[in-house]
Amino acid sequence: MAENRRRVLITGATGGIGLLLEERLADAYEVIPHGRTPKNERQEQNLRRADLEDYADVRALMDGVDTVVHLAGAASPEATWDDVLSANIIGLRNVLEAAREAGVRRIVYASSNHAMGMYDRYEDWPVYPHHLPRPDSLYGVSKVFGEALGRFYHEEHGLDFIALRIGWVTQNPLDADEDVLRAMWLSEDDTVHVVQRAIEAECRFGLFYAVSDNPNRRWDLTNTMLELGYRPQDSWTDLPGAEEVVVEGGAEVRDTWPEGS
Repeated sequence: MAENRRRVLITGATGGIGLLLEERLADAYEVIPHGRTPKNERQEQNLRRADLEDYADVRALMDGVDTVVHLAGAASPEATWDDVLSANIIGLRNVLEAAREAGVRRIVYASSNHAMGMYDRYEDWPVYPHHLPRPDSLYGVSKVFGEALGRFYHEEHGLDFIALRIGWVTQNPLDADEDVLRAMWLSEDDTVHVVQRAIEAECRFGLFYAVSDNPNRRWDLTNTMLELGYRPQDSWTDLPGAEEVVVEGGAEVRDTWPEGS
């Protein structure tokens, strides 16, 4: 049976989410980690290195791959234009084109809540996946670009493209003072679950919010639950010491959002 497992390439596998997925998906898939600098002994042996701005490097990663979980790129809302241009725009185009050329079945794209972050800054809630994009930073702009480019590759070339607008992945959301951060928390268990559903779901294209079952969330999970089969299990309010102060309409967000987030 092992030879029939999906071969899953994780780009950016040396980051926090990448390390988590590499470890937790290894029983279900043949996982191929990509990155620059190994973060543990296992990656010392099996990490695939490639410059995402170099098409030939990226193409060499794709042979035999069923699914690419694309995490690599600039990941801060304070990233500069040069940062997002090289990593999030040129790099993503190379990943999509190399996947198309190699016959990869599906891309699971790590988009972000920051693609819609101006809704949060101006407290214009609730937010649905079909709302017009309102990025809150150049990083958010690059994620909107990624979603649009992925739609093109799906409709023009038939490549499956599942974009997950990932919330805030951290072990302890109680470290945050801001209600909006706790509201967008995505637990580690729910991260693994939503990515696995994105890999396996029959749905071939879509934009999906990925947050946990937080009672104060502002972002609609209906299509994530119906089309991907995602069932969030965790809520920050269930953690020891957690206490929610309910604010009708949602607690205020500072005018400088997302700086420092």
